[in-house]
Amino acid sequence: MANEQPKALAELTPPTRLPWLKRLIAQCLGRGLTRIQAQHPHSWWLGHADGQHQGRGEGERAGFERGHAQGYEAGQQVLVIRDHRPDTPAIPGQDDHLFEDWRLALTAELKKRFKADVAQRLPSHAQPSAAQWKLIFSDTPSTCVVAGAGAGKSTSLVLRILLLRHYLGYEFDAMTVVTFTRESRKDFIKRLVQVFALWDVHLQPAQARELVRTFHSRILPLVRSLPGFEQVRAFETLGNEMPAGREAEADSNPFDLRLNDAQRQQLNHCYSALLAHSPRFAELIGHLRNEALQLKPLDPDNPEVQKRAQVTQLAAQRDEELCDVIEDLWFAAGAWPIQGIEPMRDTVEIRGCRFHVHGRLGATGPWVVLGFDPSESAQYQRPGAKLAVRAEWAVKRTLLQAFCDQPLIWLDNYAMARRLAASLAGDAVAGPGFEYKVKGELSAAPLLDAFVSAASFIENLGLEVNTAIADMRFVPGDSDALFFEALALYWKAFEAHLLDQFPPVMSYNRMFALFGENNPENLQLLPDPLLRPLAHLMIDEFQDVSPQIVSWLRASLREIRRRGPGLNVGRHAQHSSLLCVGDDWQSIYGWRGSSPKYFTEFTKAFPTPASTRVMMVENYRCQQQVIDAAEHLVKGTSTIAGKKARAAGPAAELAGSPVKVFERDEAALGQTLIEHYQRGESVLMLYRKGNDRAAMSEHLEPVLQAEAAVPPEQRRLRQLTYHSAKGLQADAVFMLGDCQYLTSSPYKNQVYRQAGLGKAGDPQPFDTAQKEEVQRLAYVAVTRAVQHCYWHVEPANGDAAVAARASSRVDGRQDCFEDCRGR
Repeated sequence: MANEQPKALAELTPPTRLPWLKRLIAQCLGRGLTRIQAQHPHSWWLGHADGQHQGRGEGERAGFERGHAQGYEAGQQVLVIRDHRPDTPAIPGQDDHLFEDWRLALTAELKKRFKADVAQRLPSHAQPSAAQWKLIFSDTPSTCVVAGAGAGKSTSLVLRILLLRHYLGYEFDAMTVVTFTRESRKDFIKRLVQVFALWDVHLQPAQARELVRTFHSRILPLVRSLPGFEQVRAFETLGNEMPAGREAEADSNPFDLRLNDAQRQQLNHCYSALLAHSPRFAELIGHLRNEALQLKPLDPDNPEVQKRAQVTQLAAQRDEELCDVIEDLWFAAGAWPIQGIEPMRDTVEIRGCRFHVHGRLGATGPWVVLGFDPSESAQYQRPGAKLAVRAEWAVKRTLLQAFCDQPLIWLDNYAMARRLAASLAGDAVAGPGFEYKVKGELSAAPLLDAFVSAASFIENLGLEVNTAIADMRFVPGDSDALFFEALALYWKAFEAHLLDQFPPVMSYNRMFALFGENNPENLQLLPDPLLRPLAHLMIDEFQDVSPQIVSWLRASLREIRRRGPGLNVGRHAQHSSLLCVGDDWQSIYGWRGSSPKYFTEFTKAFPTPASTRVMMVENYRCQQQVIDAAEHLVKGTSTIAGKKARAAGPAAELAGSPVKVFERDEAALGQTLIEHYQRGESVLMLYRKGNDRAAMSEHLEPVLQAEAAVPPEQRRLRQLTYHSAKGLQADAVFMLGDCQYLTSSPYKNQVYRQAGLGKAGDPQPFDTAQKEEVQRLAYVAVTRAVQHCYWHVEPANGDAAVAARASSRVDGRQDCFEDCRGR
């Protein structure tokens, strides 16, 4: 039929030929039909031919079209499967590694020769352990060495330097060893010279000093290479300048913020100028002064307050005469009247009684009350009085603190009054003349000291002071908001003031920031010889590194890689590397802005194509029970997994002795110390607070007299704070005072979050870190002991915050502790 679709190819196949009999019958039947005109032969043949021809043509055409379509589709599918070219142009990926993918050229033959030389030239007790050899022979671009207390890391680093220099030919000016303190630098230089001499290599002390540096001494030459800063001085070294050309060797503790007179002079001059030119700064200082000097309130329900409240009426009756006596003492000392304070004998009401004040700060400021100066005799009395003036005044002060609802300034002593007078008179040398206590700090500090401390903490975290302050938030009425607004104004003016000096002055933090990750273009200005010493860095005590330093290190390593092979043409030392040694359990400077995060997350902080981790678990200093006790103290802190030290070498042969814990008793402590000293042992007396040293002097008198009679190198007693004892050791260690964190720092919690430190979601990340740090501080103190350790701590007295004390980790059920408290 006309509309019938073409048949399939199989259906058009001719049928099989019929047998001859059936063909004969068909022909006869066909002829019969033709005779009776039932069919027309010509038409039949014509139709048959046309039909066959037309059907064949249509079949061929349909078959071709269908075959073409199927073939094209099949061919197209083959092309899609086999062609993987993207529709858009390819864009190369970014390599964020700080290092090229290279390996140190250490052959098996070289390792064998070096080991043989070490075995021959070093004594048997100084032979490296398997872990130490892994450090020495690390061939990857970065190496992280977890080395606990007494692990022998210094010897391993010295041998690493010997390998690089003496066996591989690395130039000294392509290497830097970084230590944190003056003492550790001196010790390392001495050991380096001694070991090189065993190989008949005469390393000059000057060469060793150039190789072994502090971060501060390495950054100074970089800044001095910039146009206009050729003679720049560091603010931290003002007043302690070294001879010309030696400043680069300056040693300074990155966490020592004590100010000297030369530094205070610069601070005060800037303060005076800003006070005169900035009305807002002057207004803020006025508010802060009133806040700082005002008498702090006491709880009226305090038992001591209730006791003194019973004599309120009697104290009021004698108050006017008492004020006369006090004024006479101040007048005789030349401390009264005070310029800027209007003498005005007025009264305030306390519990229905009238008490007198001595003056007023300005026309509308707070009332001023004069105190009893400590230099006056404690037995001084009014004529006919039963109590000493000092006791009468103590009663009045308590009543004013608990029950006076008006702002009051209480001048405790003559010196405080003189500082305030100089400040009010605009004396540039005097500065603000009052102290301020930022919330969370242990004590008040002179205002400009508090400025330096807060700004340094912020900058150590790698933040800009003004930017960080702008992101802070304080509740309404919080005086810290005024403090930080004033700091933002002052710090900007102070940095400009330092740069205006001749020669210019700059803080170390500003120097590191100039060459940090936010200013990579400055590093590109450095000539190759200044950048080359940073190519192969070996850093000790890396757990105490700050975010500011990390930013500088990363930026420097990135610039070294950017310059490529051209930096070291014709030299044996090629590429760059970073080897960091540390112990996260000894990270104890978080209160100044350091963080163990960059050590515990080393490969994340310093991306590299290959890295080596070394775990040095041998302790060559302490007997095992001291080790176990120290590790138990830090058991609850965040730490690197798999750490467990064991006594090794001579320390493994020492008799065990548990760490003994007592309630604080200076006399008993002193007696035990004397016993150990008389046995000929070396002794460390460690204090949690520096002022405890004076309290112990009378109990250590025999030892102090004996020490005074011998040369310094023969003395066996050292007295230090817990922090300053790091790196030292003694046969017997005596610890006075608990390690505890019982406060909270709102501003440090805020900037800690800004710096990305702490755990996500922790509203108080700095406080959390400090609660762990006090446990690590106890660990540091205990691991100074070779064989004996005695720890005297204050009684808990039901303190709700006892969990924040390191001594709460002491477990008398453990063999490593002997808890003698309560006996």
